Order: sequence, then structure tokens, then C-alpha cells
Amino acid sequence: MANDAVAGDALRAPPARPAVRDDPIRAVLAAYTKDLVTGVDDTLAAFLAAEVDALTEIDAAMGGFAATARDCVLAGGKRVRPTFAYWGWRGLVGGAEPTAPVLPALAALELLHTFALVHDDVMDASATRRGRPAAHVVVAAQHAAAGHRGDSGRFGEAVAVLIGDLCMVWADRLLSHAALPPARLLDVRRCYDQMRVETVAGQYLDVLGENDAANWSVDRALRVARYKTASYTVQRPLLFGAALAGGDVDGPLIAAYTRYGLAVGEAFQLRDDLLGVYGDSATTGKPAGDDLRTGKPTALLMLARHLAGPAQRRALDRIGAGTGDGEIARLAELVADTGAVDRVERMISDRVAEALAALDNPSIDRTARTALTGLAVATTNRRA
Repeated sequence: MANDAVAGDALRAPPARPAVRDDPIRAVLAAYTKDLVTGVDDTLAAFLAAEVDALTEIDAAMGGFAATARDCVLAGGKRVRPTFAYWGWRGLVGGAEPTAPVLPALAALELLHTFALVHDDVMDASATRRGRPAAHVVVAAQHAAAGHRGDSGRFGEAVAVLIGDLCMVWADRLLSHAALPPARLLDVRRCYDQMRVETVAGQYLDVLGENDAANWSVDRALRVARYKTASYTVQRPLLFGAALAGGDVDGPLIAAYTRYGLAVGEAFQLRDDLLGVYGDSATTGKPAGDDLRTGKPTALLMLARHLAGPAQRRALDRIGAGTGDGEIARLAELVADTGAVDRVERMISDRVAEALAALDNPSIDRTARTALTGLAVATTNRRA
């Protein structure tokens, strides 16, 4: 693709040397990540345009369905997973290697992410995503506006499942466009498949936790974080990038990536736990206090129950179905009063420190090490 070539040229150019007064981490991220996101977005747009056209030729209704799926993919997002995969790759190959051959593989991770988000919103009955109506809500509204028979909500959920499935297939298809030797692409595929299995396993534990909260614990909540978030957000994308570069699976760099990815991934989810209660909905794109409304047994809420006094625990035990908007602010304050928020902040800090220690490895390209340092801090101290 022409877009791939343009993005590749931009990405392999070394970052401008920052002035002494500048923050070198921010300078490196600004020099690389914007062009990476543009390259990923251009790759996705070109690929999806062809896919939507192909489905439209079959039936106009299928074209509309595919366009809704496309819109879910292109509706914003931080492109966190392709970014970690890129730096995992760049950490092995250094700064001179062109990006165009691996750009389809990096972009495929965003399709996999959309699959997970669309299904997650159905499972959680979430009405919004990235500040917009969730896919099943959009489709339900289309169904109602068209005056079709049947329950619009049920139709929206059914079609959203298919949208997620289509994004999964699209991810497979786009991954195959990577210009890699067949043996290496097979190794990449093994890593990709493991990431998908772990994502599904973590999602199952997440669903189970909401239905078995009485038997949940902080350890199990962290296990969910490890498999639902750490695996497919940081750790596996880094290893996926290393596989794109042909990295030695038993080498010291892979061990460093594994350690770093687990620590940053868990910290990422712990930050999500805090944002799920205290985040600004205008920034997060999700209603504030959602986890309190559903009683989701996050590490934050499990810690709050563990640290709570008898009266506080009785109040916390009432969290869940039926928790009204008027109670959310009071319950959020109660969770903070138990000391759980401070504890989670310390857990995040400890994990970031662990991640940075893992990067103290001469096998990692220096620029990649600087970028990964910045990403560890940026992704775990975000507001959205």
C-alpha cells in the first residue's frame, strides 16, 4: 500500500534530537507515535474500504452492516496495542528497519481490540463507548427507525455479536497481509492465537466474577486483570512485535518484555478500576460509576471490602443491581474512605517500578527502551 510506504518512511526516520531542557521521553513519543497512529489508521481505512465494498456487492443490507463494523473500528481510540507491538518490534530491529512490511500486522491488533470491545459492551449492557453509543445501541436504533418487526434491543445485541465476529475475521485477514517470511508469520500467528485464547479466558473470568461476587477475591480480580487486560493490551502485543522481528523466544529480551508487559498491563487495569468509579465521563467516554452500578468485583472494590469496617462493609454489600445514581457519589466516597484507593495507587506505582526495572536490559534498542519507559508512565497515569 502507498500509505504503508509513507508511514514506513516517517517511522524509520530517527527522532529529532531533543534540547536539554526537553523531556526526552516525551520527545521520543512525539517523534514516533503520531506517525505510527496515522500509519495504522490509514492501513485500517484502506483495508476496510475494500472489505465494505465487497460485502456491499453481495447485498446492500450487508454493506450497511459492514459499514457499522467499520465505524466501530475507526471511531477513535488510542491505538495502545499496535503501539506496544510496534515498540516490541522496534526494540529488536533498531531504528533503520522500514515499517511498511509489518504495518498490516500492527493494525490487525486494533481489529482484534474492536472485536473485544463490541462483545464486552453487549455482555456489560454498556450504552456508550468512546463517548458514542455502543454498537448494539446503534443497531437497535436503526432497527427501530426502520420499523422492523421484533425487539430492537435483542436485534441490536445479535448484530453486535456478528460485528465482533466480523472484526475477528478481518483481523486474521489483515494479519496475513504482513510481508514476512512464511516461517516467521507462523511464529507470529502462534503468539497471536495465544493472545486471543487468553483474552477469551480473561473475559470469561470477568463475567463469572460479576455473577459470583461473593466468592471473589483480590487475587482473582488481579487474575482477571492479568488475562483480560495485561495479556492482550501490553504483554502479548510486545511479544507479538518481537515475533514480527524474529526474536528468540528463549532470549533475554523476551523475558524482559514478558516481565514489563505483565507489570504495565496489570497497572493499566488497576487504573481502569479507578477510572470506572472516579473517572470523568466526558474524558473516559463511559458513564461515571459504572462499576458501582453493576457491582463488578474489581481489585478496587475487593480491596475496599477487605479494608472496610463492619458498617462500611454492609454498605458495600448493597452495591450492584439497583444501585441508583443518587448513591454513586456516596459509595465512591465510602470506597475511598476504606483506604482502597490509596492502596490501588501504590499497587500501580509498584508495578510501574517493576516494569522500568525490566527495561534495564542492553538487548533492547535504546530508543525503544526510552519509548517503553514513557508508555509505562503514560498508560498508567491516564484519565481515559
